[in-house]
Amino acid sequence: MWLLLAIVSAVSAGFVSIFVKLGMRNIDSNLGTFLRTIVVLVFTAIMVMVVGSFHQIADISLTEWVFIVASGLATGFSWLFFFRALQLGSINKVVPVDRLSTVLTMTLAIVLFGESFWWLTPVAMTVMVLGTMLMISKQKVDKKDGQSSSWFIYAVLSLVFASTVAILAKLGMENVDSNLGTFLRTIVVLFMAFLIVVGQKKLSSIKKLTKQNWIFIIISGVFTGISWLCYFAAIQIGPVSVIVPIDRLSILVTVLFSYFIFREKLSRKSLVGLVLLVGGTLLLLL
Repeated sequence: MWLLLAIVSAVSAGFVSIFVKLGMRNIDSNLGTFLRTIVVLVFTAIMVMVVGSFHQIADISLTEWVFIVASGLATGFSWLFFFRALQLGSINKVVPVDRLSTVLTMTLAIVLFGESFWWLTPVAMTVMVLGTMLMISKQKVDKKDGQSSSWFIYAVLSLVFASTVAILAKLGMENVDSNLGTFLRTIVVLFMAFLIVVGQKKLSSIKKLTKQNWIFIIISGVFTGISWLCYFAAIQIGPVSVIVPIDRLSILVTVLFSYFIFREKLSRKSLVGLVLLVGGTLLLLL
């Protein structure tokens, strides 16, 4: 069951980056994150009501609350940095860096949870790093990448925080319904995003959003909700060191659609990098 959940999570996550890119044109990335998180919260609340697990909130221990809040904060920071990176750089460069969080997450899972690994694991991780470096290396200086390389800084910050989310969720959700845990974590993310938007005085910009902006924000929020619910449900019942690599294969969906929608073509070097990145990920599943 956890394998199916991980696959659904990966496919859904692949669509998120596309719809976020479509919906964030001329929109502040933090405001977009805030609005998207509202959609996710509504979606997860509906799921919690369907499974009837709201009453379990009273049974959550202090330790579990600490890890749920911590994973929510890590998710929030990861989102804010990731969507800012997407706004500044191309999908085919930002996503590979973010997906490199797989290596750090697996390392933490092996150390903290004692999950099994063998000699091929470090080989696979090395291949993934090489693939990522090929994908993000400049082939030509296009206008967007030529103006600023700050997308890389945001992408790295995103991967650092993203790598801790699964670990914190695993630690804090062992006895908590995954749907309820996802809902509570989303509240933390929404609160974070709200404080940032208010602090930047961006709330008034909502009235400038077009119908198209709203459509893509809502769609990306729904896909995010689906991805989260499946991902954390899989983590609760399956091995983190296997589920995370599967989830990161969402890059295939993202790259494919970025070609058809944004015409972001892969150079020969980037294509080799993608093959190495995916190949390294698949090696981790052996």
